[in-house]
Amino acid sequence: MKLFSRIGAAMKYAATGRLSASAFEGAMQNRRLIAWKATQENINSLLSSGGDLLRARARQIVRSNPYASNAADSFVANAVGAGIVPSSLITDTALKDELQRVWLAWTDEADADNLTDFYGLQALAARAMFEAGECFVRFRPRRPEDGLAVPLQLQLLESEHLPFEKNEVGGNGNQIRCGIEFDKIGRRMAYHFYRKHPGDTTDQSGKGEIVRVPASEILHIYRPQRPGQIRGVPWISPALVKLYLLDQYDDAELDRKKVAALFAGFITKNAPEDNLLGEGATDATGAAIAGLSPGTMQVLLPGEDVKFSSPADVGGSYEMFQYRTLLAIAAALGVPYTNVTGDLKAANYSSIRAGTVEFRRRMDQFQHATLIYQLCRPVWKRWLETAVLSGALNFPSFANDPAKYAAVKWITPKWEWVDPLKDRQAEKIAQECGWKAPSDIIEAEGYDVDETYRRIAADQKRAETLGIRLGEPQPNALPETPPQDGEKQPPSDKPEEENS
Repeated sequence: MKLFSRIGAAMKYAATGRLSASAFEGAMQNRRLIAWKATQENINSLLSSGGDLLRARARQIVRSNPYASNAADSFVANAVGAGIVPSSLITDTALKDELQRVWLAWTDEADADNLTDFYGLQALAARAMFEAGECFVRFRPRRPEDGLAVPLQLQLLESEHLPFEKNEVGGNGNQIRCGIEFDKIGRRMAYHFYRKHPGDTTDQSGKGEIVRVPASEILHIYRPQRPGQIRGVPWISPALVKLYLLDQYDDAELDRKKVAALFAGFITKNAPEDNLLGEGATDATGAAIAGLSPGTMQVLLPGEDVKFSSPADVGGSYEMFQYRTLLAIAAALGVPYTNVTGDLKAANYSSIRAGTVEFRRRMDQFQHATLIYQLCRPVWKRWLETAVLSGALNFPSFANDPAKYAAVKWITPKWEWVDPLKDRQAEKIAQECGWKAPSDIIEAEGYDVDETYRRIAADQKRAETLGIRLGEPQPNALPETPPQDGEKQPPSDKPEEENS
């Protein structure tokens, strides 16, 4: 029979020029793979049917699991840090200074809930993507009399506000898919939000009411992982099952040890009425409990015995099992094992640096392709237009050439180096050889170039006024600590003739 099958496959290949699916091991349906059932459903169909449960489980595991919570905090700290800040590319120094001054004043007023600043909103958006896969930012125009630096604020909406199950054709003929309305050529036209968070039991007003918000007023922040994907998948999704089962396993071990530790020993009596260790009266089940105090010596009658409890250990493989499972979890999250667990026991310089470099590469990709592109750039554009229209910025030729004023470079937080001295030396060599611009080094520190140079010039001028020569030991500097007994005297910089 197998011979005829091979002949048939060969004839099919000769006729069609294509091998059968079984030519790929992963597509075989033999005994080993017969239970592997895969689906060809689109990512949007999968999210429409299971998105709510997936998101709820992701949020719950981050709330209750220490490893998941720590991974979320590490992810946000590395992706956003103190904030991704703009540096305007306007060549006119005076205009740039004015623009940056107004922006800085507005960042403290950006949050419609007045709980944080614009950079805090960046952190909230990043955490929402880790937990829920997405979040929404709504532009909230304000009145001039509200007294804001620029009459515009941002309102963050959780993923739950947009129902996955809303799939229908709108009254205008547009398709509504997972709560998002598309026109005939696939452009986003509107979002159909719950007016109130469906999971908030403290606010029952307008519960279940859905409102249509134009797409021009909404930013949808999520990381697309497949072409055509319209909703976000929680970052933590690949690690959900392992985190949940590992948490249950740990709890079971803790409970087992706790129960075993409750029983210090067991007493064998000759007669039920004997009182060996001063045990009290029996309870409803006929059992009596006895206690021990330090230094107790008890004389037992013939036939009486005390056996002490010896709870079973977790076993020598427990720690290695935990380690391997947490390694898989860290790999699924794309976060280094040390960041997830805080365990630096087996880490060394090379392993830390290699893991950090890979993690930073992923964070760079996420920062520029998602946070900056989907959040920072559109917010900057909308803020700049509002600032000019409201008179907060005076750019007379803005309407003729808005791109001239909108040009901006977003500076991500600096990375803390594993070996600062070697990295600084490498930067110095690269700059001196002409391989790296000083502005690149300054921006890698998270600072604006023009502002940094102005501050350096101001510090130098202030130092000259006070008679201080920067880079040299100052007269009021603390004296060096003299060497203690047994310590070697450090070599002198003076020539030998002066030392003699």
